[in-house]
Amino acid sequence: MAALRRLGTAVDGNFQGATGGMVPPPSPRILTPNGRPSAPNRREEGAVANGGGSSPGLAALRPTKKAPRGKVYLATAGGKPGKRAPFWQAALVVSIVLNIWLFLHPYVNDTAHPPHHHLQQEHQEACLTHPDAADRSAVDSGRRRARLEEPVPKAWAAGAPSTGKPAVTPDSVINLDHGDPTMFEEFWRGTGDAAEIVIPGWQTMSYFSDVGNVCWFMEPGFNHEVRRLHRLVGNAAVDGYHVLVGTGSTQLFMAALYALSPPADTNGGAPMSVVSTAPYYSSYPAVTDFLQSGLFRWAGDANSFKGDTYIELVCSPNNPDGTIREAVLSSDSGIAVHDLAYYWPQYTPITKRADHDIMLFTVSKSTGHAGTRIGWALVKDRDVAKKMTKFIELNTIGVSKDSQLRAAKVLKAVSDAYEMPEGKEEQHRLFDYGRRKMVERWSMLREAAATSGIFSLPEETSAYCNFANETASTNPAFAWLRCDREDVEDCASFLRGHKILTRSGSQFGADPRYVRVSMLDRDDAYDIFVKRLSSLK
Repeated sequence: MAALRRLGTAVDGNFQGATGGMVPPPSPRILTPNGRPSAPNRREEGAVANGGGSSPGLAALRPTKKAPRGKVYLATAGGKPGKRAPFWQAALVVSIVLNIWLFLHPYVNDTAHPPHHHLQQEHQEACLTHPDAADRSAVDSGRRRARLEEPVPKAWAAGAPSTGKPAVTPDSVINLDHGDPTMFEEFWRGTGDAAEIVIPGWQTMSYFSDVGNVCWFMEPGFNHEVRRLHRLVGNAAVDGYHVLVGTGSTQLFMAALYALSPPADTNGGAPMSVVSTAPYYSSYPAVTDFLQSGLFRWAGDANSFKGDTYIELVCSPNNPDGTIREAVLSSDSGIAVHDLAYYWPQYTPITKRADHDIMLFTVSKSTGHAGTRIGWALVKDRDVAKKMTKFIELNTIGVSKDSQLRAAKVLKAVSDAYEMPEGKEEQHRLFDYGRRKMVERWSMLREAAATSGIFSLPEETSAYCNFANETASTNPAFAWLRCDREDVEDCASFLRGHKILTRSGSQFGADPRYVRVSMLDRDDAYDIFVKRLSSLK
């Protein structure tokens, strides 16, 4: 560009205006073979029509005298052809123009693909393949360029979120090991925009949400919707309780262990014992001992525990067998933590309003939004609530506000549907939908077990549900299935041989003849499961 400026100065010179100031020089015009200049552009035409306007040089661009054919002249400010340009100058101008065009050509062509296009695809490819640094450095640049030029899959280009597990076929391995609550997808598809949310780019950027609250990173809207839903369902007291938010109820469980355990330099340096009645949730031992903390340790089945100082975990309805539980230990120095993740009307009758010292809940099992990773705790004691909040602060510096806002909108949609007039939102009532699905699935499972003849299930129970105002059966989120065939000692291994994945009873402190089966998968997977189970003899 500097060379161009020097060339322009040499050819045109400096043009002075009437006042002596610098004015833009007119562009050099190439004369056509008949001696006429090329047609002016619209700006030039306007300048000429207006007598030149503010650019005297443009007014001078008028047809010049006819030049001899076959010769190239440069037009001057006066509109007359100047001296014939030497051939080398014309060649130099053409060369410069070509070089500029070649330099800009790749950028012009790249406008069809935004600058981030290749970066996005490379990032997606890395996420899928997970190569380590050595592998990446060894990749040939030509092969990398070829991969980057491949078209981006439509779902990636649109930024579509994942759909979780893929669809199944009659020959698929049916994975019912995890309690992935995809059964609820059908319900939420039918609610329209009731649970949708748009978060502006500037929102939720601060660490802080409500600095006057014990749980300072909790969104006020989430706090409000949690209390509102519990008052609607009647499954837990909220007045006089602190609401804490966590990344799922698992983080809150860990926070409770931290808050309830004495300092490591007290109690003779012995860690706090953590117990639960077998069969207990399989993650309790794993989470308790994962970091091998000096504050607490897993001590096994509460029924066999000997001692006065402990934390008893009470899961009710129980995971894995769905029974209603109460604490089995009693001591002045013992503390109970109640895990009420499944105490919702789709799984069990709501017989009373729970009012324990610490109660844990999660959107994972209440609404099915496991991927949102939001749980909450209701805590009576302020000091315990502050210590639990401190654990989350040190662990993750708070909880995602985006997830909290989504969870609040979901809980609001659930409550709104029940506060509408009768007939208005009945098809969008979550707990009614959940009860219908669970009753249907348990009926199918009991029929399949009876047809097979080698499996047994806990007896069905029922009670009056204060929420539904009627007697309702228990429909646990998991089936506690026993294989009664004499030659089968490990039911999980037996079912695995028939492409059914479950969780062995041994992981729950129970007999391996039992397995836990998730009842919350999609319809296609569940239908294949019960059909396959009924065929086993």
